[in-house]
Amino acid sequence: NELKAKVPLPKVLDISIGTPPQNVLSRIEVGIMGRGKIPNIVALMAEIKRASPSKGDININVNPVEQALLYAKSGASVISVLTEEKWFKGTIRDLRAVKEAVSQLENPPCVLLKDFVVDEYQILEARANGADLILLIVTLLPIEKLRRFINISRTLGMEPLVEVARESEVKTAVDAGAKFVGINNRNLKTFDVDMDTTGRCAKLIPDDVVVAALSGIKSRDDVLKFKKVGAKAVLVGETLMKAADVPSKIKDLISGP
Repeated sequence: NELKAKVPLPKVLDISIGTPPQNVLSRIEVGIMGRGKIPNIVALMAEIKRASPSKGDININVNPVEQALLYAKSGASVISVLTEEKWFKGTIRDLRAVKEAVSQLENPPCVLLKDFVVDEYQILEARANGADLILLIVTLLPIEKLRRFINISRTLGMEPLVEVARESEVKTAVDAGAKFVGINNRNLKTFDVDMDTTGRCAKLIPDDVVVAALSGIKSRDDVLKFKKVGAKAVLVGETLMKAADVPSKIKDLISGP
């Protein structure tokens, strides 16, 4: 209700960017193919994150448009934009600015709205501001609400990224109809990172569901580890936000042998 009070839904739709959404699953396949003759290890989901509850300020003065263009030109398939204001210090304006900027590129990346989505309004707001997909977190949504949000997202042309953080959540995601599952290696309650979480959860996910590994990814070895257990994409935030040379770091993380 607080969100709706800020910008009523009719106003949100009036100011819609109007850019049709890209299919993220197709874009991930393109990302794996890479730009040369040698495929990438996985597709990269590169995140713009000023801060986090576990790390505090990370790169508080980042220019989201400049960072997004750097990611896109370095081969990212998806740009993840944190729009949550309190803990991550992002805004919906960041998402819109990023989408407007990368849309001018040839073969632009998809843009992901990453927030705690608990209301249908947020889904509509995301699409109106250019999101190609949104994050839906299983632990925040009862299965019927999760299923409804997945359907609403698809009606708007967005295939959502459904996040799980433990084995018991995988069945909920799959039963709700998820086709793109992100496995978070970070425990959302303790903030501890267990890099084996992706492997344990991936075993339970059907072959026709695309898997992404989220959190804790710092090195090429991490990426290879997740590819081995079935991940087609990895989401990298803090490592890239702190990198002195982002293009080189991206190359080191995902470029083929």
